[in-house]
Amino acid sequence: MLSTLETLRKELHQNPEISGKEYKTAERLQKFISEHYPGTIVTNIGGPSFAVIYDFGSGGSTVAIRCELDALPILEENDFEYTSKVEGVSHKCGHDGHMTMVTGLIFWLQQQEKIFTKGKVILLFQTAEETGKGAYEMLEDTKFKPLEIDYIFALHNIPGEELHTVITMQEGFSAEVESFVLKLKGLGSHAAEPQNGINPAVGIADLVSGFDKLNNYDPNKKDFKVLTPVHIRMGEANYGISPGSAELHYTIRSWTLESMNVLKSEILKTIEILSKKHKLEYELEWLEHFPASENDPTCNKIINKVAHELNFNVVERAYPFKFGEDFGWFSRHYKTGMFGLGSGINTPPLHNPSYDFPNEIIPTGIQMFSEIIATILLEK
Repeated sequence: MLSTLETLRKELHQNPEISGKEYKTAERLQKFISEHYPGTIVTNIGGPSFAVIYDFGSGGSTVAIRCELDALPILEENDFEYTSKVEGVSHKCGHDGHMTMVTGLIFWLQQQEKIFTKGKVILLFQTAEETGKGAYEMLEDTKFKPLEIDYIFALHNIPGEELHTVITMQEGFSAEVESFVLKLKGLGSHAAEPQNGINPAVGIADLVSGFDKLNNYDPNKKDFKVLTPVHIRMGEANYGISPGSAELHYTIRSWTLESMNVLKSEILKTIEILSKKHKLEYELEWLEHFPASENDPTCNKIINKVAHELNFNVVERAYPFKFGEDFGWFSRHYKTGMFGLGSGINTPPLHNPSYDFPNEIIPTGIQMFSEIIATILLEK
Protein backbone atom coordinates (compact mmCIF):
# COMPACT_ATOMS: atom_id res chain seq x y z
CA MET A 1 0.00 0.00 0.00
CA LEU A 2 2.71 2.48 0.97
CA SER A 3 4.64 1.99 -2.28
CA THR A 4 1.39 2.51 -4.22
CA LEU A 5 0.78 5.76 -2.35
CA GLU A 6 4.36 6.95 -2.86
CA THR A 7 3.94 6.36 -6.59
CA LEU A 8 0.71 8.38 -6.51
CA ARG A 9 2.46 11.20 -4.65
CA LYS A 10 5.21 11.36 -7.27
CA GLU A 11 2.63 11.42 -10.09
CA LEU A 12 0.84 14.31 -8.38
CA HIS A 13 4.16 16.09 -7.92
CA GLN A 14 5.04 15.70 -11.60
CA ASN A 15 1.69 17.05 -12.77
CA PRO A 16 0.94 20.15 -10.67
CA GLU A 17 -1.87 22.57 -11.44
CA ILE A 18 -2.36 26.11 -10.16
CA SER A 19 -5.27 27.26 -8.03
CA GLY A 20 -8.68 26.85 -9.61
CA LYS A 21 -7.35 24.79 -12.53
CA GLU A 22 -6.86 21.41 -10.81
CA TYR A 23 -9.29 19.43 -12.99
CA LYS A 24 -6.76 16.83 -14.15
CA THR A 25 -5.51 16.42 -10.58
CA ALA A 26 -9.11 15.79 -9.46
CA GLU A 27 -9.62 13.27 -12.28
CA ARG A 28 -6.41 11.45 -11.37
CA LEU A 29 -7.49 11.10 -7.74
CA GLN A 30 -11.04 10.07 -8.59
CA LYS A 31 -9.72 7.36 -10.91
CA PHE A 32 -7.33 6.08 -8.22
CA ILE A 33 -10.09 5.96 -5.60
CA SER A 34 -12.54 4.25 -7.96
CA GLU A 35 -9.96 1.57 -8.78
CA HIS A 36 -9.11 0.77 -5.17
CA TYR A 37 -12.15 1.44 -2.95
CA PRO A 38 -15.00 3.33 -4.60
CA GLY A 39 -17.13 5.70 -2.60
CA THR A 40 -19.93 8.04 -3.64
CA ILE A 41 -18.17 10.87 -5.46
CA VAL A 42 -19.69 14.34 -5.64
CA THR A 43 -17.79 16.34 -8.26
CA ASN A 44 -17.36 20.01 -9.11
CA ILE A 45 -18.23 21.50 -5.74
CA GLY A 46 -17.39 25.14 -6.39
CA GLY A 47 -14.86 24.29 -9.11
CA PRO A 48 -12.56 21.24 -9.31
CA SER A 49 -13.21 20.39 -5.65
CA PHE A 50 -14.90 17.08 -4.93
CA ALA A 51 -16.02 14.86 -2.05
CA VAL A 52 -15.91 11.10 -1.59
CA ILE A 53 -18.54 9.70 0.78
CA TYR A 54 -18.33 6.43 2.70
CA ASP A 55 -21.61 5.66 4.47
CA PHE A 56 -21.44 3.11 7.29
CA GLY A 57 -25.02 3.46 8.51
CA SER A 58 -27.51 5.95 9.87
CA GLY A 59 -27.42 7.46 13.32
CA GLY A 60 -23.76 8.37 13.68
CA SER A 61 -21.65 11.47 13.14
CA THR A 62 -20.23 12.61 9.82
CA VAL A 63 -16.49 13.25 9.86
CA ALA A 64 -14.77 15.03 6.96
CA ILE A 65 -11.03 15.02 6.28
CA ARG A 66 -9.86 17.79 3.99
CA CYS A 67 -6.82 18.27 1.76
CA GLU A 68 -5.81 20.78 -0.93
CA LEU A 69 -5.38 20.21 -4.69
CA ASP A 70 -3.36 23.21 -5.84
CA ALA A 71 0.31 23.83 -6.54
CA LEU A 72 2.21 27.13 -6.71
CA PRO A 73 3.57 29.28 -9.57
CA ILE A 74 7.15 28.46 -8.54
CA LEU A 75 9.93 27.06 -10.75
CA GLU A 76 11.22 23.86 -9.13
CA GLU A 77 14.93 23.69 -8.30
CA ASN A 78 15.17 19.96 -7.56
CA ASP A 79 16.80 17.33 -9.78
CA PHE A 80 15.17 14.06 -8.67
CA GLU A 81 13.40 11.82 -11.21
CA TYR A 82 9.87 13.06 -10.44
CA THR A 83 10.37 16.81 -10.83
CA SER A 84 7.48 18.92 -12.11
CA LYS A 85 6.71 18.53 -15.82
CA VAL A 86 4.97 21.91 -15.85
CA GLU A 87 7.28 24.86 -16.39
CA GLY A 88 7.04 27.37 -13.56
CA VAL A 89 4.51 25.38 -11.51
CA SER A 90 5.34 22.99 -8.66
CA HIS A 91 4.11 21.53 -5.38
CA LYS A 92 6.10 23.66 -2.95
CA CYS A 93 3.63 23.58 -0.08
CA GLY A 94 3.25 19.82 0.17
CA HIS A 95 -0.29 19.57 -1.11
CA ASP A 96 0.79 16.54 -3.16
CA GLY A 97 1.60 14.84 0.14
CA HIS A 98 -1.60 16.03 1.81
CA MET A 99 -3.67 14.61 -1.06
CA THR A 100 -1.80 11.31 -0.81
CA MET A 101 -2.48 10.95 2.91
CA VAL A 102 -6.19 11.67 2.57
CA THR A 103 -6.46 9.35 -0.44
CA GLY A 104 -4.55 6.68 1.52
CA LEU A 105 -7.38 6.58 4.04
CA ILE A 106 -9.44 4.53 1.56
CA PHE A 107 -7.35 1.42 2.24
CA TRP A 108 -7.98 1.74 5.97
CA LEU A 109 -11.67 2.56 5.48
CA GLN A 110 -12.15 -0.59 3.44
CA GLN A 111 -10.99 -2.60 6.45
CA GLN A 112 -13.56 -0.89 8.70
CA GLU A 113 -16.70 -2.06 6.85
CA LYS A 114 -17.53 -4.66 9.53
CA ILE A 115 -16.32 -2.48 12.42
CA PHE A 116 -18.18 0.79 11.80
CA THR A 117 -21.93 0.33 12.19
CA LYS A 118 -22.98 3.95 11.82
CA GLY A 119 -21.77 7.33 10.64
CA LYS A 120 -20.14 8.69 7.52
CA VAL A 121 -16.63 9.59 6.46
CA ILE A 122 -16.21 12.23 3.78
CA LEU A 123 -12.90 12.91 2.08
CA LEU A 124 -12.78 16.52 0.88
CA PHE A 125 -10.42 17.45 -1.95
CA GLN A 126 -10.39 21.23 -2.11
CA THR A 127 -9.31 23.58 -4.87
CA ALA A 128 -7.48 26.91 -4.59
CA GLU A 129 -6.21 26.99 -1.01
CA GLU A 130 -3.28 29.18 -2.01
CA THR A 131 -5.54 32.03 -3.12
CA GLY A 132 -7.92 31.80 -0.17
CA LYS A 133 -10.88 31.07 -2.47
CA GLY A 134 -11.29 27.29 -2.55
CA ALA A 135 -12.93 26.59 0.80
CA TYR A 136 -15.21 29.61 0.38
CA GLU A 137 -16.30 28.42 -3.07
CA MET A 138 -17.02 24.93 -1.75
CA LEU A 139 -19.19 26.34 1.02
CA GLU A 140 -21.09 28.55 -1.44
CA ASP A 141 -21.95 25.61 -3.69
CA THR A 142 -25.41 24.13 -3.07
CA LYS A 143 -23.89 20.63 -3.15
CA PHE A 144 -21.94 21.19 0.06
CA LYS A 145 -24.52 21.79 2.78
CA PRO A 146 -26.44 18.53 2.04
CA LEU A 147 -23.29 16.61 3.03
CA GLU A 148 -24.39 17.40 6.62
CA ILE A 149 -20.90 17.37 8.09
CA ASP A 150 -20.41 17.42 11.86
CA TYR A 151 -16.60 17.70 12.06
CA ILE A 152 -13.86 18.69 9.62
CA PHE A 153 -10.19 17.90 10.25
CA ALA A 154 -7.04 18.77 8.31
CA LEU A 155 -3.29 18.96 8.74
CA HIS A 156 -0.37 20.85 7.27
CA ASN A 157 3.19 19.62 7.08
CA ILE A 158 5.64 21.87 8.93
CA PRO A 159 9.32 22.02 7.87
CA GLY A 160 11.74 22.80 10.71
CA GLU A 161 10.00 20.36 13.08
CA GLU A 162 11.20 16.78 13.55
CA LEU A 163 9.59 14.15 11.35
CA HIS A 164 6.29 12.75 12.72
CA THR A 165 5.94 15.45 15.40
CA VAL A 166 2.33 16.52 15.91
CA ILE A 167 1.99 20.27 16.46
CA THR A 168 -1.12 21.49 18.27
CA MET A 169 -2.44 24.79 19.60
CA GLN A 170 -5.40 25.61 21.79
CA GLU A 171 -7.35 28.31 20.01
CA GLY A 172 -6.40 28.51 16.37
CA PHE A 173 -4.11 27.00 13.77
CA SER A 174 -3.36 30.01 11.57
CA ALA A 175 -3.70 33.77 11.35
CA GLU A 176 -6.36 35.99 9.85
CA VAL A 177 -4.70 37.25 6.65
CA GLU A 178 -5.78 39.74 4.01
CA SER A 179 -4.11 41.75 1.27
CA PHE A 180 -4.76 45.12 -0.31
CA VAL A 181 -3.75 47.37 -3.18
CA LEU A 182 -3.64 51.11 -2.61
CA LYS A 183 -3.74 53.09 -5.85
CA LEU A 184 -2.59 56.71 -5.60
CA LYS A 185 -3.27 59.43 -8.14
CA GLY A 186 -1.45 62.75 -8.22
CA LEU A 187 -0.48 64.76 -11.31
CA GLY A 188 2.30 63.99 -13.77
CA SER A 189 4.63 66.72 -14.97
CA HIS A 190 7.99 67.34 -16.60
CA ALA A 191 10.86 66.09 -14.44
CA ALA A 192 12.42 69.54 -14.74
CA GLU A 193 9.36 71.12 -13.10
CA PRO A 194 8.01 68.65 -10.52
CA GLN A 195 6.46 71.58 -8.65
CA ASN A 196 3.90 71.80 -11.45
CA GLY A 197 2.64 68.32 -10.70
CA ILE A 198 1.91 66.09 -7.71
CA ASN A 199 4.54 63.37 -7.47
CA PRO A 200 3.39 60.61 -5.05
CA ALA A 201 6.91 59.68 -3.89
CA VAL A 202 6.90 61.58 -0.58
CA GLY A 203 3.33 60.44 0.04
CA ILE A 204 4.41 56.84 -0.46
CA ALA A 205 7.24 57.28 2.01
CA ASP A 206 4.84 58.80 4.54
CA LEU A 207 2.32 56.01 4.07
CA VAL A 208 4.90 53.24 4.44
CA SER A 209 6.13 54.90 7.62
CA GLY A 210 2.56 55.36 8.87
CA PHE A 211 1.67 51.73 8.22
CA ASP A 212 4.85 50.59 9.94
CA LYS A 213 3.74 52.32 13.14
CA LEU A 214 0.67 50.07 13.25
CA ASN A 215 2.74 46.89 13.59
CA ASN A 216 2.78 44.83 16.76
CA TYR A 217 5.16 41.95 16.12
CA ASP A 218 4.69 40.23 19.49
CA PRO A 219 2.74 37.00 18.75
CA ASN A 220 1.89 36.61 22.42
CA LYS A 221 -0.28 39.73 22.35
CA LYS A 222 -3.95 39.60 21.44
CA ASP A 223 -3.52 42.69 19.26
CA PHE A 224 -0.67 41.07 17.29
CA LYS A 225 -0.66 42.58 13.80
CA VAL A 226 1.83 42.62 10.95
CA LEU A 227 1.71 44.80 7.84
CA THR A 228 4.13 43.69 5.14
CA PRO A 229 4.78 45.76 2.00
CA VAL A 230 5.15 43.28 -0.87
CA HIS A 231 5.20 45.53 -3.95
CA ILE A 232 5.52 49.23 -4.72
CA ARG A 233 5.20 50.73 -8.19
CA MET A 234 5.70 54.34 -9.21
CA GLY A 235 6.34 55.75 -12.67
CA GLU A 236 8.73 54.32 -15.25
CA ALA A 237 12.46 54.47 -15.93
CA ASN A 238 11.91 57.61 -17.96
CA TYR A 239 14.03 60.44 -16.62
CA GLY A 240 12.10 63.25 -18.22
CA ILE A 241 8.84 62.53 -16.43
CA SER A 242 7.79 63.19 -12.86
CA PRO A 243 5.14 60.49 -12.31
CA GLY A 244 1.63 61.18 -11.14
CA SER A 245 0.48 57.75 -9.99
CA ALA A 246 1.62 54.84 -7.84
CA GLU A 247 0.53 51.58 -6.21
CA LEU A 248 1.30 50.06 -2.82
CA HIS A 249 0.60 46.34 -2.24
CA TYR A 250 0.44 44.97 1.29
CA THR A 251 -0.42 41.78 3.09
CA ILE A 252 -1.65 42.13 6.66
CA ARG A 253 -2.32 39.64 9.44
CA SER A 254 -3.73 39.39 12.95
CA TRP A 255 -4.98 36.63 15.22
CA THR A 256 -8.71 37.28 15.00
CA LEU A 257 -11.38 38.77 12.74
CA GLU A 258 -12.09 41.38 15.42
CA SER A 259 -8.44 42.49 15.48
CA MET A 260 -8.38 42.51 11.69
CA ASN A 261 -11.40 44.83 11.54
CA VAL A 262 -9.69 47.22 13.96
CA LEU A 263 -6.50 47.11 11.90
CA LYS A 264 -8.38 47.79 8.66
CA SER A 265 -9.99 50.84 10.27
CA GLU A 266 -6.55 52.08 11.35
CA ILE A 267 -5.21 51.56 7.84
CA LEU A 268 -8.10 53.49 6.29
CA LYS A 269 -7.67 56.35 8.76
CA THR A 270 -3.93 56.52 7.96
CA ILE A 271 -4.68 56.60 4.23
CA GLU A 272 -7.29 59.33 4.55
CA ILE A 273 -5.03 61.58 6.62
CA LEU A 274 -1.87 61.14 4.55
CA SER A 275 -3.48 61.18 1.11
CA LYS A 276 -5.14 64.49 2.01
CA LYS A 277 -1.83 65.83 3.33
CA HIS A 278 -0.07 65.04 0.04
CA LYS A 279 -3.02 66.01 -2.21
CA LEU A 280 -3.38 62.48 -3.57
CA GLU A 281 -6.55 60.76 -4.64
CA TYR A 282 -6.74 57.11 -3.63
CA GLU A 283 -8.51 53.85 -4.40
CA LEU A 284 -8.33 50.95 -1.94
CA GLU A 285 -8.94 47.36 -3.08
CA TRP A 286 -9.01 44.36 -0.73
CA LEU A 287 -7.74 41.01 -2.05
CA GLU A 288 -7.09 37.39 -0.94
CA HIS A 289 -8.76 36.76 2.42
CA PHE A 290 -7.74 33.86 4.65
CA PRO A 291 -9.93 33.72 7.79
CA ALA A 292 -8.27 32.54 10.99
CA SER A 293 -8.44 28.73 11.25
CA GLU A 294 -9.98 28.00 14.63
CA ASN A 295 -9.74 24.78 16.61
CA ASP A 296 -13.02 23.74 18.19
CA PRO A 297 -12.33 22.57 21.78
CA THR A 298 -13.81 19.11 21.12
CA CYS A 299 -11.79 18.66 17.94
CA ASN A 300 -8.64 19.88 19.64
CA LYS A 301 -9.16 17.45 22.51
CA ILE A 302 -9.52 14.57 20.05
CA ILE A 303 -6.36 15.57 18.13
CA ASN A 304 -4.29 15.68 21.32
CA LYS A 305 -5.77 12.44 22.66
CA VAL A 306 -5.03 10.57 19.44
CA ALA A 307 -1.49 11.93 19.08
CA HIS A 308 -0.60 10.84 22.62
CA GLU A 309 -2.23 7.43 22.24
CA LEU A 310 -0.20 6.84 19.07
CA ASN A 311 2.95 7.86 20.99
CA PHE A 312 3.88 10.67 18.64
CA ASN A 313 5.95 13.53 19.96
CA VAL A 314 3.48 16.37 20.62
CA VAL A 315 4.51 20.03 20.57
CA GLU A 316 1.93 22.53 21.77
CA ARG A 317 2.39 26.03 20.42
CA ALA A 318 1.51 29.08 22.49
CA TYR A 319 0.00 30.84 19.48
CA PRO A 320 -1.11 30.03 15.91
CA PHE A 321 1.09 29.91 12.83
CA LYS A 322 1.41 33.31 11.18
CA PHE A 323 0.67 32.11 7.66
CA GLY A 324 -2.76 32.13 6.02
CA GLU A 325 -4.81 28.95 5.51
CA ASP A 326 -8.27 29.08 3.96
CA PHE A 327 -9.44 26.20 6.16
CA GLY A 328 -10.67 29.12 8.27
CA TRP A 329 -13.72 29.42 6.01
CA PHE A 330 -14.83 26.01 7.28
CA SER A 331 -14.18 27.15 10.88
CA ARG A 332 -16.88 29.78 10.52
CA HIS A 333 -19.56 27.16 9.89
CA TYR A 334 -18.39 23.82 11.31
CA LYS A 335 -16.53 22.26 14.21
CA THR A 336 -12.99 22.12 12.88
CA GLY A 337 -9.60 20.89 14.00
CA MET A 338 -6.27 21.40 12.25
CA PHE A 339 -2.82 20.32 13.36
CA GLY A 340 0.74 20.48 12.10
CA LEU A 341 2.87 17.49 11.19
CA GLY A 342 6.65 17.84 11.37
CA SER A 343 8.25 17.30 7.97
CA GLY A 344 11.90 17.42 8.99
CA ILE A 345 14.40 19.72 10.66
CA ASN A 346 16.44 20.14 7.48
CA THR A 347 13.54 20.23 5.02
CA PRO A 348 13.53 23.52 3.05
CA PRO A 349 10.75 25.92 4.08
CA LEU A 350 7.33 25.97 2.48
CA HIS A 351 7.17 27.81 -0.85
CA ASN A 352 10.93 27.39 -1.33
CA PRO A 353 11.95 26.23 -4.86
CA SER A 354 13.89 23.31 -3.33
CA TYR A 355 11.14 22.09 -0.99
CA ASP A 356 9.83 18.53 -1.39
CA PHE A 357 7.27 16.70 0.73
CA PRO A 358 8.86 13.79 2.67
CA ASN A 359 7.23 10.42 1.97
CA GLU A 360 8.18 9.26 5.48
CA ILE A 361 5.25 11.11 7.04
CA ILE A 362 2.55 9.69 4.75
CA PRO A 363 1.80 6.81 7.20
CA THR A 364 1.85 9.26 10.12
CA GLY A 365 -0.85 11.44 8.62
CA ILE A 366 -2.95 8.40 7.74
CA GLN A 367 -2.60 7.07 11.29
CA MET A 368 -3.65 10.39 12.82
CA PHE A 369 -6.68 10.77 10.58
CA SER A 370 -7.69 7.11 10.96
CA GLU A 371 -7.66 7.26 14.74
CA ILE A 372 -9.51 10.61 14.75
CA ILE A 373 -12.24 9.04 12.62
CA ALA A 374 -12.41 5.90 14.79
CA THR A 375 -12.57 7.99 17.96
CA ILE A 376 -15.68 9.77 16.70
CA LEU A 377 -17.49 6.95 14.90
CA LEU A 378 -16.84 4.41 17.65
CA GLU A 379 -17.43 7.07 20.34
CA LYS A 380 -14.25 6.12 22.14
